[in-house]
Amino acid sequence: MHSSVLGRCPAWSSQGGSQCQDSSRGQSRMRIHKCQSFMARLLGPNGSAWLQNRPASAMVGRRKLAPVLQAAAVQEISTATAGGSRPELPKNFEAVTAEERIYKWWESRGYFKPDTSAPGEPFTIPMPPPNVTGKLHMGHAMFATLQDIMTRHARMSGRKALWLPGTDHAGIATQSVVEKMLAREGTNRLELGRGEFTRRVWQWKEEYGGFITNQLRRLGASCDWSRERFTLDEGLSDAVSEAFVRLHAKGLIYRGQYMVNWSPALRTAVSDLEVEYTEEAGSLFYFKYPVADSPSGDYLPVATTRPETILGDTAVAVHPEDERYKHLIGRECEVPMSGGRRIPIIGDEYVDPEFGTGALKVTPGHDINDYEIGKRRSLPIINIMNKDATLNAAAGKYAGMERFAARKALWADMEAAGLVIKTEPHTSRVPRSQRSGEVIEPLVSEQWFVRMSPLAEPALAAVADGRITILPERFAKTYNNWLENIKDWCISRQLWWGHRIPVWYVFPSEAAAAAAPEGRSEVYVVARNSEEAQKMAEQQHGTGVVLRQEEDVLDTWFSSGLWPFSTLGWPRTESPDYQAFYPTQMMETGHDILFFWVARMIMMGLEFTGQPPFSTIYLHGLVRDEKGRKMSKSLGNVVDPLDTIAQYGTDALRFTLATGTSVGQDLNLSLERVTASRNFTNKLWNAGKFVLFNLDKATEAEWESLRGVTLSSPDDLQRLPLVERWIVSLLHQTVDEVSERYNKYDYNAAGIAAYNFLWDEFADWFIEASKTRTYGSDAAAQSASRSALVYVFETVLRLLHPFMPFVTEELWQALPHRGEALIVAPWPSRGCPVDTAALAHFEVLKGCVRALRNARAEYNVEPGRKIGSTLVVEDPVTRQALESELAVVCLLAKLDPSAVRLVASVAEAEAAGAAGSSSVSLVVGEGVQVLLPLVGLFDVAKELARLSKQKAKLDKELAGVLGRLNNPAFMSRASPEYVEEARAQEREAREKLLLVDQKITQVSALKGSQ
Repeated sequence: MHSSVLGRCPAWSSQGGSQCQDSSRGQSRMRIHKCQSFMARLLGPNGSAWLQNRPASAMVGRRKLAPVLQAAAVQEISTATAGGSRPELPKNFEAVTAEERIYKWWESRGYFKPDTSAPGEPFTIPMPPPNVTGKLHMGHAMFATLQDIMTRHARMSGRKALWLPGTDHAGIATQSVVEKMLAREGTNRLELGRGEFTRRVWQWKEEYGGFITNQLRRLGASCDWSRERFTLDEGLSDAVSEAFVRLHAKGLIYRGQYMVNWSPALRTAVSDLEVEYTEEAGSLFYFKYPVADSPSGDYLPVATTRPETILGDTAVAVHPEDERYKHLIGRECEVPMSGGRRIPIIGDEYVDPEFGTGALKVTPGHDINDYEIGKRRSLPIINIMNKDATLNAAAGKYAGMERFAARKALWADMEAAGLVIKTEPHTSRVPRSQRSGEVIEPLVSEQWFVRMSPLAEPALAAVADGRITILPERFAKTYNNWLENIKDWCISRQLWWGHRIPVWYVFPSEAAAAAAPEGRSEVYVVARNSEEAQKMAEQQHGTGVVLRQEEDVLDTWFSSGLWPFSTLGWPRTESPDYQAFYPTQMMETGHDILFFWVARMIMMGLEFTGQPPFSTIYLHGLVRDEKGRKMSKSLGNVVDPLDTIAQYGTDALRFTLATGTSVGQDLNLSLERVTASRNFTNKLWNAGKFVLFNLDKATEAEWESLRGVTLSSPDDLQRLPLVERWIVSLLHQTVDEVSERYNKYDYNAAGIAAYNFLWDEFADWFIEASKTRTYGSDAAAQSASRSALVYVFETVLRLLHPFMPFVTEELWQALPHRGEALIVAPWPSRGCPVDTAALAHFEVLKGCVRALRNARAEYNVEPGRKIGSTLVVEDPVTRQALESELAVVCLLAKLDPSAVRLVASVAEAEAAGAAGSSSVSLVVGEGVQVLLPLVGLFDVAKELARLSKQKAKLDKELAGVLGRLNNPAFMSRASPEYVEEARAQEREAREKLLLVDQKITQVSALKGSQ
């Protein structure tokens, strides 16, 4: 305890905490006296009595002093603690230990739960559920930061704030992880069977599934963990079944054949989101498509990147107006290496005559564009591939070959048959599975689909009529375009982990069920559970029927589409959470999943609840590296948020992410920006330490009075001196600006406004100006300054808390305050009084100080040297205001108070001998200037020597530039741009020389004055 107390002594701490001694005896005595008076004030009468009679050796060092003080001080310290001790702050904010401690305290106190007694409207934001397999990345850090800012601001604004967390079962990702684990054990899911495999996945989830949520806690996420949900929870699974049953009953779910993205490694269809396209070098294969029954051996030249798919071609298409080929339309070609199978040559306007050879092979079973042509032209669909990407019987002699091996074999055979024209290098966009990395195969497959057009129409209307606002607005056009051209949604996945499709196929017997291909039948029932399915089947088809549930599971996005309302209790609409918090107010997520998730939530919400699931969509951008590239392991540019937190602190990372870009814009993240945010954290911490240090002199009564101190009334404001009136007025303006930015979701501008106020105004100006009070002897001025310091700083902490929750909470707890925690403290009031005259007057003061500081720098005045000057202020009210704060001007500009005048005009200054040829006039603004006497301001000889060196350097630079410009050889060879650059350098050098010459003349005139 006493080490921290002693550390507050300025004499003690200035020596690094070692001993109150200086090399000089006089300095040593002075420092000991300061330390003694500090101890006496801090420790009270017991400490004072001991200090008067201390042993001579007691002040040698901290180790000897502290034990002796222990007995004398313990009574005073105990008394202070019982009455409410004043917290001590370490030198630096210890983020590593403090963040975990503060977060656990918040959570244990229940601050993350919505306050049902709060006066404001609910603010509900469902967390986009990260994959249960996930590891925290910068995308998570971005959404967690923004959503936490929204939630904390709503909570402090008196709203019933609920940030509802949860995780997604991530069907493909989780099954893939567990299958790899099983492979290491020497087994697989097929050997285990569905039941045991599912049990093993649940076991894995229980062991590892909490990693991502614990990592979100590291980011300070103040979501209500008591309401955490998982997409395979019983309640959410019931919601999924209910949704499927209702959509099927309305004819919006059906089973059919369609082109899907097939993952051969995962043996399932995958969504567009789970396909990544990469530019890869490959080959373009040119070959002859023989025209059937052509005595002259006519052929169509065709090119493809996938020769193996030739075996699935069902037409060759040309443009109907292409003069080269239109005479062949209506004839047939022979498919190479097919044994003579013939296909038609068709005319179709989809074909671009200028692209490639102008002739297109059409493979409806293995290309999405060809599939659309095939549907339009009623072409047959031939599937040549098995689910593992080996070729099937339709491929003839190539059956059983892996697709890429078949490609080589087929091409070799075509070359032997004289059908090859050429092969050339070609770069193409190759679709690869996000999860397994292999090339995706477009495949026509029987799947379950949702009919989307009837669902899209209400979703379009909800945005058009303003019930839903999309931020930024430009994404509304993207949203509309997708919904207006929406295709039916393939919702089935060939997995074992997930929501099993609630369809039961009906068979007359066990034998019939066992014999059914893939366990399916044309007869089926759709039900919420097996008991309901059995009852329905018996009612419709008689007793004794045998049921087999559909093997496929639903696309993860299906359950995620219900997230905003299923997590609140739907379909039990009478549940308290559903009644209190639905519809939600905010959906914050990345703009890259606007289609895959956000639009589907809107469609589902409108369909099942009759209301939009949220009123505002806030779309953040992607976090890229400092060069604007997407972060990837292959590029080696991934910035790990947990490593960043460990090095810089959570608050620094959060502030960087929130202020680094505006809504919808990508963020190029550099560690230099994070470093700057950490510096801001340090600035905030040091400002807090200054405030607390200046409260040392406050009595306990004053400390108590400072709890909840307010200067928000006009009377409070007008009683303050100019400096305090200025900072409080500026604070009130900042509160209004920051609050407005928060309300408009402009977090970038909100954070920057608070940053600028704290750094540029409070720390750089007010703290420095307040030293004229806090280090003075006027008790009333000290008290007023302390009140302003606490009021302003405490308010700034509230403004910054949503951005930087940990450091602000730690500082707030150390200040005099009312309430338990900053996290639940009220948001600063808006519309508080502003003294515009005080703002204007202090700006004049700042202008004078800046002018004087610039002049000191320009004339190389020694840093510690105090100088004189005359301030000319024509306006009497402004002059009176500055006169009241002349001590501040002297302190900040390092002026000698005895050599400073404040006059109404230059004439008055001249009459007083303060203006003349040896003075320089520094214009601050209209009616305000500073007259600075140059005599005695600096060493003339030294300044002339410095200016002479500067002139010689500039002369040399100019000579070099002129040497090039006067050189005919240079002028004949140099580009116009380079010549213009050289001329610009000439102009700049001449301008600098002119200024230096003028200054030499000015300084030379002072020779006789010194």
